[in-house]
Amino acid sequence: MPDVALFRVKIFADGADRASILDLAANPLIKGFTTNPSLMRKAGITDYGSFGRSLARSIPDRPFSFEVLSDEFGEMERQALEIATWGENVYVKIPITDTRGRSSRALVKSLAEQGVKINVTALMTLGQVEDILPSLSQGPPSCISIFAGRVADAGCDPLPILCGALARMRDYPQIELIWASPRELFNIVQAEAIGCHIITVTHDLLKKLPLIGRDLTEYSLDTVKMFVNDARAANFILDTPALATPAAAKPPFDTVSSRE
Repeated sequence: MPDVALFRVKIFADGADRASILDLAANPLIKGFTTNPSLMRKAGITDYGSFGRSLARSIPDRPFSFEVLSDEFGEMERQALEIATWGENVYVKIPITDTRGRSSRALVKSLAEQGVKINVTALMTLGQVEDILPSLSQGPPSCISIFAGRVADAGCDPLPILCGALARMRDYPQIELIWASPRELFNIVQAEAIGCHIITVTHDLLKKLPLIGRDLTEYSLDTVKMFVNDARAANFILDTPALATPAAAKPPFDTVSSRE
Protein backbone atom coordinates (compact mmCIF):
# COMPACT_ATOMS: atom_id res chain seq x y z
CA MET A 1 0.00 0.00 0.00
CA PRO A 2 1.30 3.52 -0.74
CA ASP A 3 2.92 5.58 2.00
CA VAL A 4 2.29 9.25 1.25
CA ALA A 5 5.14 10.28 3.55
CA LEU A 6 7.55 8.68 1.06
CA PHE A 7 6.08 10.38 -2.02
CA ARG A 8 8.22 12.72 -4.07
CA VAL A 9 5.23 14.74 -5.30
CA LYS A 10 4.74 17.79 -3.10
CA ILE A 11 1.27 18.32 -1.64
CA PHE A 12 0.14 21.96 -1.56
CA ALA A 13 -2.97 22.95 0.40
CA ASP A 14 -5.46 24.91 -1.73
CA GLY A 15 -7.81 27.19 0.18
CA ALA A 16 -8.45 30.59 1.74
CA ASP A 17 -9.56 29.92 5.30
CA ARG A 18 -6.83 31.45 7.45
CA ALA A 19 -7.36 29.26 10.50
CA SER A 20 -7.33 26.10 8.40
CA ILE A 21 -4.19 27.25 6.55
CA LEU A 22 -2.34 27.84 9.81
CA ASP A 23 -3.43 24.43 11.13
CA LEU A 24 -2.20 22.74 7.96
CA ALA A 25 1.13 24.54 8.27
CA ALA A 26 1.84 22.28 11.25
CA ASN A 27 1.49 19.18 9.05
CA PRO A 28 4.89 18.13 7.64
CA LEU A 29 3.17 16.53 4.64
CA ILE A 30 2.01 19.97 3.42
CA LYS A 31 4.85 21.48 1.38
CA GLY A 32 3.17 24.68 0.17
CA PHE A 33 -0.05 26.65 -0.25
CA THR A 34 -2.17 28.13 -3.03
CA THR A 35 -5.32 30.23 -3.16
CA ASN A 36 -7.39 32.11 -5.75
CA PRO A 37 -10.04 34.87 -5.88
CA SER A 38 -12.94 32.39 -5.98
CA LEU A 39 -11.75 30.64 -2.82
CA MET A 40 -11.15 33.97 -1.10
CA ARG A 41 -14.62 35.21 -1.97
CA LYS A 42 -16.10 31.99 -0.57
CA ALA A 43 -14.07 32.45 2.63
CA GLY A 44 -15.33 36.03 3.02
CA ILE A 45 -11.94 37.73 2.54
CA THR A 46 -12.40 41.51 2.18
CA ASP A 47 -8.82 42.85 2.42
CA TYR A 48 -6.71 40.88 -0.04
CA GLY A 49 -3.45 42.69 0.69
CA SER A 50 -3.61 42.23 4.46
CA PHE A 51 -4.67 38.60 4.03
CA GLY A 52 -1.79 37.79 1.69
CA ARG A 53 0.95 39.66 3.53
CA SER A 54 -0.08 38.17 6.87
CA LEU A 55 -0.01 34.59 5.56
CA ALA A 56 3.31 35.06 3.75
CA ARG A 57 4.82 36.29 7.03
CA SER A 58 3.19 33.56 9.10
CA ILE A 59 4.44 30.73 6.86
CA PRO A 60 7.74 32.00 5.43
CA ASP A 61 9.35 28.60 4.94
CA ARG A 62 7.05 27.23 2.20
CA PRO A 63 5.85 28.49 -1.20
CA PHE A 64 2.59 30.42 -1.29
CA SER A 65 0.81 31.37 -4.53
CA PHE A 66 -1.40 34.48 -4.71
CA GLU A 67 -3.24 35.54 -7.87
CA VAL A 68 -3.52 38.89 -9.62
CA LEU A 69 -7.03 40.32 -9.77
CA SER A 70 -7.06 42.44 -12.93
CA ASP A 71 -8.07 41.45 -16.47
CA GLU A 72 -5.78 44.06 -18.07
CA PHE A 73 -2.16 43.04 -18.65
CA GLY A 74 -0.72 46.40 -17.60
CA GLU A 75 -2.55 46.33 -14.29
CA MET A 76 -1.73 42.62 -13.88
CA GLU A 77 1.96 43.52 -14.05
CA ARG A 78 1.60 46.26 -11.43
CA GLN A 79 -0.30 43.90 -9.12
CA ALA A 80 2.20 41.08 -9.69
CA LEU A 81 5.13 43.29 -8.71
CA GLU A 82 3.25 44.32 -5.57
CA ILE A 83 2.34 40.74 -4.61
CA ALA A 84 5.96 39.65 -5.14
CA THR A 85 7.03 42.03 -2.35
CA TRP A 86 4.99 40.09 0.21
CA GLY A 87 7.79 37.58 0.74
CA GLU A 88 10.60 35.54 -0.79
CA ASN A 89 8.32 32.50 -0.65
CA VAL A 90 5.60 34.14 -2.76
CA TYR A 91 4.71 33.02 -6.27
CA VAL A 92 2.39 35.22 -8.33
CA LYS A 93 -0.41 33.46 -10.17
CA ILE A 94 -0.94 34.76 -13.71
CA PRO A 95 -3.81 33.28 -15.79
CA ILE A 96 -2.79 31.70 -19.09
CA THR A 97 -5.05 34.21 -20.93
CA ASP A 98 -7.22 37.19 -20.15
CA THR A 99 -11.01 36.89 -20.35
CA ARG A 100 -10.86 37.62 -24.09
CA GLY A 101 -8.60 34.66 -24.69
CA ARG A 102 -5.42 36.67 -25.35
CA SER A 103 -2.24 34.89 -24.28
CA SER A 104 -0.39 36.24 -21.25
CA ARG A 105 3.01 35.04 -22.54
CA ALA A 106 4.40 38.58 -23.02
CA LEU A 107 3.45 39.57 -19.49
CA VAL A 108 4.87 36.34 -18.07
CA LYS A 109 8.14 36.90 -19.94
CA SER A 110 8.42 40.45 -18.63
CA LEU A 111 7.76 39.41 -15.04
CA ALA A 112 10.14 36.44 -15.24
CA GLU A 113 12.91 38.71 -16.53
CA GLN A 114 12.27 40.99 -13.54
CA GLY A 115 12.84 38.07 -11.18
CA VAL A 116 9.22 37.42 -10.20
CA LYS A 117 8.41 33.82 -9.29
CA ILE A 118 5.36 32.93 -11.33
CA ASN A 119 2.65 30.28 -11.21
CA VAL A 120 0.92 30.34 -14.61
CA THR A 121 -2.58 29.09 -13.88
CA ALA A 122 -5.69 27.62 -15.57
CA LEU A 123 -3.88 25.66 -18.31
CA MET A 124 -5.79 22.76 -19.87
CA THR A 125 -4.07 21.98 -23.19
CA LEU A 126 -0.61 21.05 -24.41
CA GLY A 127 -0.78 23.95 -26.82
CA GLN A 128 -0.96 26.30 -23.85
CA VAL A 129 2.01 24.53 -22.24
CA GLU A 130 4.11 24.93 -25.40
CA ASP A 131 3.06 28.58 -25.69
CA ILE A 132 4.10 29.59 -22.18
CA LEU A 133 7.28 27.61 -21.42
CA PRO A 134 9.65 29.86 -23.43
CA SER A 135 8.38 32.90 -21.52
CA LEU A 136 9.51 31.33 -18.24
CA SER A 137 12.84 30.05 -19.53
CA GLN A 138 14.97 33.02 -18.44
CA GLY A 139 13.36 33.55 -15.07
CA PRO A 140 13.60 32.29 -11.48
CA PRO A 141 11.84 29.13 -10.22
CA SER A 142 8.29 29.00 -11.52
CA CYS A 143 5.29 26.69 -12.00
CA ILE A 144 2.58 25.92 -14.50
CA SER A 145 -0.78 24.67 -13.23
CA ILE A 146 -2.77 22.23 -15.35
CA PHE A 147 -6.35 21.97 -14.13
CA ALA A 148 -6.56 18.21 -14.46
CA GLY A 149 -9.84 17.95 -12.57
CA ARG A 150 -11.59 20.28 -14.97
CA VAL A 151 -10.09 18.43 -17.93
CA ALA A 152 -11.63 15.24 -16.50
CA ASP A 153 -14.94 17.05 -15.91
CA ALA A 154 -15.00 17.73 -19.66
CA GLY A 155 -14.82 13.98 -20.31
CA CYS A 156 -11.12 13.95 -21.27
CA ASP A 157 -8.30 11.94 -19.73
CA PRO A 158 -5.88 14.47 -18.18
CA LEU A 159 -2.98 12.03 -17.86
CA PRO A 160 -1.75 12.33 -21.49
CA ILE A 161 -1.78 16.13 -21.11
CA LEU A 162 0.13 16.03 -17.81
CA CYS A 163 2.67 13.51 -19.12
CA GLY A 164 3.05 15.50 -22.32
CA ALA A 165 3.71 18.63 -20.27
CA LEU A 166 6.38 16.86 -18.22
CA ALA A 167 8.09 15.72 -21.41
CA ARG A 168 8.12 19.27 -22.79
CA MET A 169 9.48 20.64 -19.49
CA ARG A 170 12.64 18.51 -19.42
CA ASP A 171 14.69 21.37 -20.86
CA TYR A 172 13.38 23.75 -18.17
CA PRO A 173 14.55 22.35 -14.81
CA GLN A 174 13.55 25.50 -12.92
CA ILE A 175 9.88 25.04 -13.89
CA GLU A 176 7.63 22.68 -11.93
CA LEU A 177 4.33 21.14 -13.00
CA ILE A 178 1.30 21.49 -10.72
CA TRP A 179 -1.58 19.00 -10.93
CA ALA A 180 -4.40 21.40 -10.05
CA SER A 181 -8.07 20.79 -9.17
CA PRO A 182 -7.84 17.10 -8.19
CA ARG A 183 -11.17 15.41 -7.57
CA GLU A 184 -10.09 12.48 -5.36
CA LEU A 185 -7.21 11.32 -3.17
CA PHE A 186 -6.15 8.76 -5.78
CA ASN A 187 -5.03 11.70 -7.92
CA ILE A 188 -2.14 12.13 -5.45
CA VAL A 189 -1.07 8.55 -6.14
CA GLN A 190 -1.39 9.18 -9.89
CA ALA A 191 0.64 12.40 -9.64
CA GLU A 192 3.38 10.50 -7.84
CA ALA A 193 3.34 7.74 -10.45
CA ILE A 194 3.87 10.08 -13.43
CA GLY A 195 6.53 12.18 -11.70
CA CYS A 196 4.45 15.34 -11.32
CA HIS A 197 6.22 17.85 -9.09
CA ILE A 198 3.28 19.31 -7.15
CA ILE A 199 -0.42 18.62 -6.57
CA THR A 200 -2.78 21.16 -5.01
CA VAL A 201 -5.44 19.66 -2.73
CA THR A 202 -8.41 21.40 -1.15
CA HIS A 203 -8.68 21.52 2.63
CA ASP A 204 -11.75 19.25 2.62
CA LEU A 205 -9.97 16.61 0.57
CA LEU A 206 -6.88 16.85 2.78
CA LYS A 207 -8.99 15.65 5.72
CA LYS A 208 -9.04 12.25 4.01
CA LEU A 209 -5.27 12.11 3.59
CA PRO A 210 -4.79 9.55 6.41
CA LEU A 211 -6.86 7.09 4.36
CA ILE A 212 -4.07 6.61 1.83
CA GLY A 213 -2.42 3.27 2.56
CA ARG A 214 -5.28 1.77 4.57
CA ASP A 215 -5.72 -2.00 4.54
CA LEU A 216 -8.70 -2.59 2.25
CA THR A 217 -10.07 -5.59 4.16
CA GLU A 218 -10.09 -3.53 7.34
CA TYR A 219 -11.60 -0.59 5.48
CA SER A 220 -14.35 -2.85 4.11
CA LEU A 221 -15.19 -4.06 7.62
CA ASP A 222 -15.31 -0.49 8.94
CA THR A 223 -17.70 0.41 6.14
CA VAL A 224 -20.05 -2.44 7.06
CA LYS A 225 -19.93 -1.36 10.72
CA MET A 226 -20.74 2.22 9.68
CA PHE A 227 -23.89 1.13 7.84
CA VAL A 228 -25.09 -0.97 10.80
CA ASN A 229 -24.33 1.75 13.37
CA ASP A 230 -26.06 4.43 11.30
CA ALA A 231 -29.15 2.24 10.88
CA ARG A 232 -29.30 1.71 14.64
CA ALA A 233 -28.69 5.40 15.40
CA ALA A 234 -31.57 6.31 13.09
CA ASN A 235 -33.87 3.75 14.81
CA PHE A 236 -34.82 2.36 11.44
CA ILE A 237 -37.47 -0.39 11.63
CA LEU A 238 -38.47 -2.57 8.76
CA ASP A 239 -41.80 -4.29 9.41
CA THR A 240 -42.03 -7.76 7.94
CA PRO A 241 -45.63 -8.79 7.23
CA ALA A 242 -46.65 -12.31 8.21
CA LEU A 243 -46.28 -14.74 5.38
CA ALA A 244 -49.63 -15.54 3.82
CA THR A 245 -50.64 -19.20 3.68
CA PRO A 246 -50.66 -20.18 0.03
CA ALA A 247 -54.05 -21.17 -1.28
CA ALA A 248 -54.58 -24.85 -1.99
CA ALA A 249 -53.50 -25.65 -5.46
CA LYS A 250 -56.34 -26.21 -7.83
CA PRO A 251 -56.19 -28.53 -10.78
CA PRO A 252 -56.05 -26.83 -14.16
CA PHE A 253 -59.63 -27.97 -14.82
CA ASP A 254 -62.51 -29.60 -12.92
CA THR A 255 -62.58 -33.34 -13.01
CA VAL A 256 -66.07 -34.74 -13.72
CA SER A 257 -66.89 -38.39 -13.16
CA SER A 258 -69.00 -39.97 -15.83
CA ARG A 259 -70.54 -43.36 -16.14
CA GLU A 260 -71.55 -45.00 -19.28
